[in-house]
Amino acid sequence: MKKVVVRGISMPIKHTESDVFEKASAVFRKHGITPSGMTVYKKSLDARRKSDIHFEYTVATETERVNENLDCGLISLLKDTKPLDLDELKRINSSDKKTVVVGSGPSGLFAAYVLASCGETVTVIERGGDVDRRQKLIDKFWQGGELDKNTNVQFGEGGAGTFSDGKLNTRIGDPLQRFVLETFTECGAPKEILYQAKPHIGTDILKTCVKNLRKKIEELGGKVLFDTKMTDIKIKNGQIVSILTDGAEIECDRLILAIGHSSRDTYEMLYRKGITMEQKPFAAGVRIEHRREFINRVQYGNSPDVELLPTADYRLAYNGEDRSCYSFCMCPGGVVVNASSEEEHLVVNGMSNHRRMAENSNSALVVSVRPSDFDGSSPLAGVEFQRKYEALAYKVATGKGPVQLAKDFVSNRISQKFDGVNPSFTGETAFVDLRECLPKFITDTLKDGLFDFDRKMKDFLGEGAILTGVEMRTSAPLRIIRDKNFESISCGGLFPAGEGAGYAGGIMSAAIDGIKIAKQILQN
Repeated sequence: MKKVVVRGISMPIKHTESDVFEKASAVFRKHGITPSGMTVYKKSLDARRKSDIHFEYTVATETERVNENLDCGLISLLKDTKPLDLDELKRINSSDKKTVVVGSGPSGLFAAYVLASCGETVTVIERGGDVDRRQKLIDKFWQGGELDKNTNVQFGEGGAGTFSDGKLNTRIGDPLQRFVLETFTECGAPKEILYQAKPHIGTDILKTCVKNLRKKIEELGGKVLFDTKMTDIKIKNGQIVSILTDGAEIECDRLILAIGHSSRDTYEMLYRKGITMEQKPFAAGVRIEHRREFINRVQYGNSPDVELLPTADYRLAYNGEDRSCYSFCMCPGGVVVNASSEEEHLVVNGMSNHRRMAENSNSALVVSVRPSDFDGSSPLAGVEFQRKYEALAYKVATGKGPVQLAKDFVSNRISQKFDGVNPSFTGETAFVDLRECLPKFITDTLKDGLFDFDRKMKDFLGEGAILTGVEMRTSAPLRIIRDKNFESISCGGLFPAGEGAGYAGGIMSAAIDGIKIAKQILQN
């Protein structure tokens, strides 16, 4: 049996899966193909014209006879290839070495899963708690309790992405994306992520997924140690030999550093040990939130079937003379969360459940930050840049969430009251002048960007839109240098991985980076 797909199946907002298959079947038969069972292969929403909002489908089927060179524009032969052949990797693996993975974010979990699947001896250590304990401590913090410096929105099972929108789209176009998606569905994610143009899981379901992925690793013989923080590494003759935790020494032949972009104390330890790293640009700014219905109306117009459409998102970009400002990590129907990981510092992020039905929708609005903006040439200068403005955000709002209406921000005045949009911030808020906790080049570019976005999306500046600061953890402010084999150039057996090492940006790309490192280890 051969698998073929038909593209360009357009459907109105109101339709059923049977309607899709009926239309696809007619196209298949027109080209001499008798479909044998059909499945949705891709699905996307086309809302470019509000008068013609519709869905676009690609449908797959199997057939006994098909021209190997079939490609008529609409129909093509689908090559059925494995994005990752674990059986083959297991067959060629003859290693008896020990691997330690530091960090249980997507990069660390997927690296450990691939290694354990192929018979490797692997131990994952995570400074934070398991996801259930983590949720309790985060809820307590958001309700006014003390910050736990090791278990919070940044640290703990699943990494920072566990408390986010759970986006799985990426622009890298790597075939390993399919393996990541399939693994997540095996761990409890909805099967729609296998064909959605913009797949996302949502923080509510992602918590279950990361727990189940960890259980898979344990069932395969891997160990996962929570509340275990790496404090030092031991190097002998240029090769990693062990790590020290706050409770013991763990010997290892390979160390995968999937530490996340907020492991500042770990960065400092690695720098002291002579691990080569360099400054890296990132972006910083604020979160903006509007009512969910407003964004839906702007994006979809007044369609009578708008309630059948997914909560609307957007992507905006402004290119100024010297800087760019753009939306980042948009969370439709979500909340703005206190994502702090250091005492007397405040940083925010966005988070959505799978259904994306919270009252507001939010997005980061960030401005490019360059190494030339840092104070000094140290690889850690970007970390200090982040710390400086996170400390100011905490100070100006006395530990509360610093907020300002967007219209007041561009008019240089402190807000006095909310105007139709209630802040979703997980904690108390205080009106401030956000210019007091961000550098001038960011606030100037942000102001210009807001005016530009208001022209592109009518009333983006109005409708009571709220800005909450500060957004600083868009990506790592440094990169741990590695060679073409993913190994640190300054220590054998040390593999910097994922976002924290400066090689990924999001759940999907971090997971893929971890998989590639695991493959490299298994093939050598």
